[in-house]
Amino acid sequence: MKFVLTLLMCTSVGNQCLPPYQNPTIYDDAYDCMVDGYTMSLEKIEELGRQDVNEQQIYIKFGCNPYAEATT
Repeated sequence: MKFVLTLLMCTSVGNQCLPPYQNPTIYDDAYDCMVDGYTMSLEKIEELGRQDVNEQQIYIKFGCNPYAEATT
């Protein structure tokens, strides 16, 4: 089974989330997808910086969902 990674960045202050971001990479297993999810989340939080993350109470959720290949 293959997986696709979807990330959702939200703020507790505004109680809102940006539209989901779907990583274009298709993963061969859940493990690789999860590792990338944590890695990408950490990179984004570090990119935003301490001040913005704290002021806006930003958090990132992600999921590794089964990838359904299109059939024709």
